[in-house]
Amino acid sequence: MQDPPSHSLTLVPLSEEHLDELLRMEQSIYSNPWSRGNFVDALKHNNWCYLLMKESTLLGYFVAMMGFQEVHLLNITVSKDHQGQGLGLYLLESVKMLSKTVQAQWIWLEVRVSNSRAIEVYKTFGFQRVGERKNYYPLRPGIREDAMIMSLRL
Repeated sequence: MQDPPSHSLTLVPLSEEHLDELLRMEQSIYSNPWSRGNFVDALKHNNWCYLLMKESTLLGYFVAMMGFQEVHLLNITVSKDHQGQGLGLYLLESVKMLSKTVQAQWIWLEVRVSNSRAIEVYKTFGFQRVGERKNYYPLRPGIREDAMIMSLRL
């Protein structure tokens, strides 16, 4: 994995003008993608919704919710064409830096137990497995998948 060329990347707040593009990426990656309503609700509730851009190209995004002394990472995605370039770590570092600005002590997330690639990225960044949620994610009609709960102490 190579380091991303951070000097050419920008992190910008999600706005309506990028929502269609974000939804196309979300739907191309996940079997049960977030809906437009999920993202609109995240914005309405003042969650952090940031896009990772290189000029006018959307490379990835994250959505995180602030709580008392903690941040819950709800969604983090890197486009299929840009995976394996360190952009996931770049997004995680962005979440970490924002979390520190609000004096958060922890970052929490859930990840599908089958998503070994994401789990490795989280472990590389310093997240630890702290538990599991049974039948958390829908897989296909009538079938659900467990989630691994991970946390990072700041």
